[in-house]
Amino acid sequence: MLNEKVSQLLNDQVNKEFYSAYLYLQFSNFYVEQGLAGFANWYKVQAQEERDHAMLMLQYLQNNDVPVTLEAVAKPDAELKANMDPLKAGLAHEQYVTSLIHAIYEAAYEARDFRTMQFLDWFVKEQGEEETNATDLIKKMELFGSDPKGLYMLDQELAARTYAAPSLTL
Repeated sequence: MLNEKVSQLLNDQVNKEFYSAYLYLQFSNFYVEQGLAGFANWYKVQAQEERDHAMLMLQYLQNNDVPVTLEAVAKPDAELKANMDPLKAGLAHEQYVTSLIHAIYEAAYEARDFRTMQFLDWFVKEQGEEETNATDLIKKMELFGSDPKGLYMLDQELAARTYAAPSLTL
């Protein structure tokens, strides 16, 4: 049986991962409106990843006989005006999610819940990758985004991103 605090934090995180998917769909929609289909694709793939993160946590809770409570998903509130806005908001959001994963890990550690800690190891690594990807996108936009040809090439690069389901086994 999972510790009550750990269970609640994981359940909360399921809902926060679904919010992350909504947020990234908002970013994708913004880029569609800007005519940057590659950026839109990148964030659409990102939204799929976040949905899968929620589903992995949901399945973990169910596998441990913990009831899952799905809450309403809040409307994303990011204010997007310039092409850089979603990128910066994305990095800030990933840093926030990292703090949430660390808090769950800390609660599992305090409860001596080694199985949950092992489950969360994948998410800790994933968050490191997410923050690196977000930082790299910002750097590329700073380098190439003000040049139309550079922006076009960057958009083409991001259009090539495809979805790959997570390889975490429960």
